[in-house]
Amino acid sequence: MSTVIVIPARFASTRYPGKPLVELRGAGGESRSLIRRSWEAACAVRGIDRVVVATDDARIRDHAQGFGAEVAMTSPDCRNGTERCAEAIANLGLSPEIVVNLQGDAPLTPSWFVEDLMAGLRAAPEAEVATPVLRCTGRMREDLIADRRAGRVGGTTAVFGHNGRALYFSKEVIPYAAGNIAPEADSPVFHHVGVYAYRPAALADYATWPEGRLEHLEGLEQLRFLERGRHMLCVEVQAKGRQFWELNNPEDVARLQQMLLEMGQD
Repeated sequence: MSTVIVIPARFASTRYPGKPLVELRGAGGESRSLIRRSWEAACAVRGIDRVVVATDDARIRDHAQGFGAEVAMTSPDCRNGTERCAEAIANLGLSPEIVVNLQGDAPLTPSWFVEDLMAGLRAAPEAEVATPVLRCTGRMREDLIADRRAGRVGGTTAVFGHNGRALYFSKEVIPYAAGNIAPEADSPVFHHVGVYAYRPAALADYATWPEGRLEHLEGLEQLRFLERGRHMLCVEVQAKGRQFWELNNPEDVARLQQMLLEMGQD
């Protein structure tokens, strides 16, 4: 087996309890749950052998099985999606070349983001984990800054070296850039897209480590890899005219529904 996508989903989200079951209305007026839209996004990726929803909640399990998804039950003790992916792969007894973590709050993730991510990891044998980043326009950067000013934890930003090796991730908007940037112009800020591709050994190692200090402070699971000195690759992806946002807060529902409408997605 070459590549497996795992979609970790938990009901007891701190910021938004029950988030995977929240309904999002598409351009045609039909409402589908967040977890179903994320599963559909995963199924659209080329070169995938299996898609699994990993959860600890019977409500999510029953709902996902109802629309045809394969479900792996995992422990409620998993602290984040990466740990849940590791447990699901172990419980299923799978040995894929690559495990992709497509988080269940990112239903607008284009298929080519994941395809480019897998290609990037395969082309970089020194990397143990890879994650996509999307260069922000001036407008996207201002949206991130506006969330922080309003006290909302919105998207995550990434900083990486010339070779793509990740240096840091933050819920603050980094790097700092003075002055205004035109709405459609490129900014120096990169939005971290909440998808990961792991080599199985790195994923298994992650599950054995305690939570890192920076991981705890930022609330970002990927920082555990950086704190352990592991090689994480940032793969720049292209929007190709598609809008992208994650559902982090209840206020994001209207934003995502508007994006679905504007892009004509049912």
